[in-house]
Amino acid sequence: MKALRYHGARDVRYESMDDPTPQSDRDAIVKVTACSICGSDLHIYHGHGFSEDLGFCVGHEAVGEVVEIGRGVHRLKVGDKVMLPAAVGCGRCRSCLAGVVQTCEYGEFGCYGLSARLQGSQAEAVRVPAADMNAVPVPEGVSMEQALMMTDALATAWFGARNAEVRPGASVAVIGLGPIGLMAVESAYVMGAHVVYAIDPLPARRALAAEAGAIALTPDEVLPRVREDTKGRGLDCVIEAVGGEATVDAALRLARPRGVVSVIGVQQARRFPFPLERAFAAGLTFRVGTCSVPEELPALFPLVRSGRLRPEKYVSHRLPLSQGAEAYRLFESREAGALKMVLTPD
Repeated sequence: MKALRYHGARDVRYESMDDPTPQSDRDAIVKVTACSICGSDLHIYHGHGFSEDLGFCVGHEAVGEVVEIGRGVHRLKVGDKVMLPAAVGCGRCRSCLAGVVQTCEYGEFGCYGLSARLQGSQAEAVRVPAADMNAVPVPEGVSMEQALMMTDALATAWFGARNAEVRPGASVAVIGLGPIGLMAVESAYVMGAHVVYAIDPLPARRALAAEAGAIALTPDEVLPRVREDTKGRGLDCVIEAVGGEATVDAALRLARPRGVVSVIGVQQARRFPFPLERAFAAGLTFRVGTCSVPEELPALFPLVRSGRLRPEKYVSHRLPLSQGAEAYRLFESREAGALKMVLTPD
């Protein structure tokens, strides 16, 4: 099959690799109909990956059609249209059955496309372990492109807003207006936010947040504006969707006493100068981590079906998989309004 394979910093190639094959009777093989590039894929693209492997298939967001199932797969059949949540679990322990794959009790938590251990989904086909759990049928009333956005981006945005404890009447800031940040803006409003400040250096991304109703600001503008608007009090909830030390620090500065900071931008720094004295004095709640997509889907499906959340509107480019290298280049450079890149096998 053809796939996008990582060979080093800024070296993603469209080339052949072995077709995926079942490794367990609980596996399924899914023919990919669409996949997408996540902001966290840029860590790998920049050479700051999660392993030292080379030649593996990248990507962890995909939808497709089941083309093969093992004898131990009971909830799926060949021909089912499915979405593949970015991270996987064993599908049989208490944590996984509750939808929280990160705490898989059998240590089978993993994410597609970070190494050769579990090949990625930016390919013509992908092996899905424990498929009864890790391949989710696309429900009626949800398009395949909407489902694709829910395999990671929308679920992470919703998780970030939920972790920030956004409640009716809350004042909120979202730092970083990539696809996840923009979806977090909309999620905050769905949860009842009174006001959302949306922060990003790019005018086009600020414009999209403003269309959603947010007060769109540059990083230099936000702190004095929030101090003025809140008379120095700060905000109830802050969602950081970048993954940088400066943006985490800004999030901590924007939160009010007893406010909540939710960090969902992928972190790779081994150390961070956390302002513990200030956080302690203010009684801040600080949460950081990745979402477990299955845990968020029960809330998201009805919101997407009803049109209250429309994640597909943030798709900026639809390209063939064969142009994957160019898609990564555009995504990194943010050229031509690059926001969410969707790739389809040729």
